[in-house]
Amino acid sequence: MKKFALIGAGGYIAPRHLNAIKATGNELVVAMDVNDSVGIMDSHFPDAEFFTEFEHFEAYVEDEMLKGNKLDFVAICSPNYLHAPHMKFALKHGIDVICEKPLVLSSSEIDTLKIYEEKYDAKVNSILQLRLHPSIIALRNKVQNSSSDEVFDVELTYMTSRGKWYLKSWKGADEKSGGVATNVGVHFFDMLHFIFGDIKFNEIHYKDEQTVSGYLEYERARVKWFLSIDANNLPENAVQGEKKTYRSIMIGEEELEFSGGFTDLHTQSYENVLNGNGYGLEDNRTAIETVEKIREQPIVDNVEHYHPLMSKLI
Repeated sequence: MKKFALIGAGGYIAPRHLNAIKATGNELVVAMDVNDSVGIMDSHFPDAEFFTEFEHFEAYVEDEMLKGNKLDFVAICSPNYLHAPHMKFALKHGIDVICEKPLVLSSSEIDTLKIYEEKYDAKVNSILQLRLHPSIIALRNKVQNSSSDEVFDVELTYMTSRGKWYLKSWKGADEKSGGVATNVGVHFFDMLHFIFGDIKFNEIHYKDEQTVSGYLEYERARVKWFLSIDANNLPENAVQGEKKTYRSIMIGEEELEFSGGFTDLHTQSYENVLNGNGYGLEDNRTAIETVEKIREQPIVDNVEHYHPLMSKLI
């Protein structure tokens, strides 16, 4: 049984980590969040310690180490801009990490974390759950088994409505979330890299605080993409769950169906990490560099590469 800490226990994604820790037969020893609305812990680990101040959490972890009770893993579900410092905290204490996406906001942070890994003999593992989805694995195999000179035409569309709270939270600040392309899109860009190979070209056609669209070329694909949290962009057939969403990936004339199959992907990710097969720092580099460039580069007017939904914006 491995001993876990969880930073960000009050966050949206934290329940999946709590489920994964429990489902893999391990123990949550301590959790931390500045928000104390963490009653979800009672159905998983009611005896876990909990702190709302990082300094108290840090002191507890260090005091327990002095008693011989060192943690095995720190799971990180904190706001995006805090991922790097929270990973550094764990690594400095020789504790392995399991971190939510986006791993970091800049590729330079990957370089720094590699130094921490080497110096303190601890490892960063990341949640790249789309790489484990059966439909995506099947598509990757199809691409790899096709003619090596075949380049696929892809349209990626993802819209997930968000209320007014979103832009007033840390998620609405680019310096904290990385912006829409990072916060809601980085796992899609990792998926594209995973399926279609290295990225060759990256241009942006539209960008505001709620919507981003552009064009990417990979070794095996030309991708027109559109990401939005603006409910005004949703089509009539958007899916009503806890929020309205629309997700579509077209490869030529064929749509990739992956609306289901997400339930246990975090647990599978944890199983892989515990077996020594987690995705590490370098596995994240291409997607992080992609969203970093999306954030920084200027908008270009290239109608030939426009996603069809650009007609709604111009």
